[in-house]
Amino acid sequence: MKTFLLSLLLCCGLSLSQTQAQNLKSGVFEPPRAAPEIALPASTGKPFKLSSLRGKVVVLEFGYTHCPYVCPVSLASLAQARTQLGAAAADVQVVFVTVDPERDTASHLRTYLAKFDPSFIGISGTPEQIQDVLRDYGISVTKQVIEGKADYQLGHSSYLYFIDRRGMLRALMPFGRPAADIAHDLAILLKK
Repeated sequence: MKTFLLSLLLCCGLSLSQTQAQNLKSGVFEPPRAAPEIALPASTGKPFKLSSLRGKVVVLEFGYTHCPYVCPVSLASLAQARTQLGAAAADVQVVFVTVDPERDTASHLRTYLAKFDPSFIGISGTPEQIQDVLRDYGISVTKQVIEGKADYQLGHSSYLYFIDRRGMLRALMPFGRPAADIAHDLAILLKK
C-alpha cells in the first residue's frame, strides 16, 4: 500500500510539474538541464559564480551596453516584471552577460544596469572567456562595422534564459514579450 501511495504521489507531482511547465509562456527545456556554470568578474566588483545563486530564480540576458534597441527594451521589461512580482522579486536575480567585453567593463556595466534596476548583476571578462560562455548557451554574435565610423554594433541572439532554484535551465523566452509574460513565468518558477 505504501508503494502504491508513493507511486501515486510521484505521478501527481510529475503531472503538476508538467502542467506548470505547459502554463509557461516561454519555450520549455524538456527535460530541464543544468545551466552551464559562469564564473567571471561581475559589476558588483566581486567574482561571480552562477552556482552561488542556487535558491533563487535567475534570468540570464545576453547583450551589450551600446545596443540601441533590443537590450534596453529587455532590461526595462525585466525591471517591470520584478516590480509586478512585488516582494517575491527578492528571490529573482537578473544577470546580464555582455557580448561586448571590449567595451563593457564591470564598472561600466554597473553604471548602465543601475538605470534599470540596481539589483541587476552584469558579467564581463576577456573576449575568450565571454566566447566560452556564449558557446555554452548557444548565443551567436556578429560584428557590424558602421561605415565611415570607427564604431560597431553587434547583432546577437536575444533570449531570456530562466533558471530555477536548483540551477536547472527551465525556459527560454524570445525578445519582445511583455513584462507581464516574464512576471507570469517567474511566478510559476518561484513556486517550485
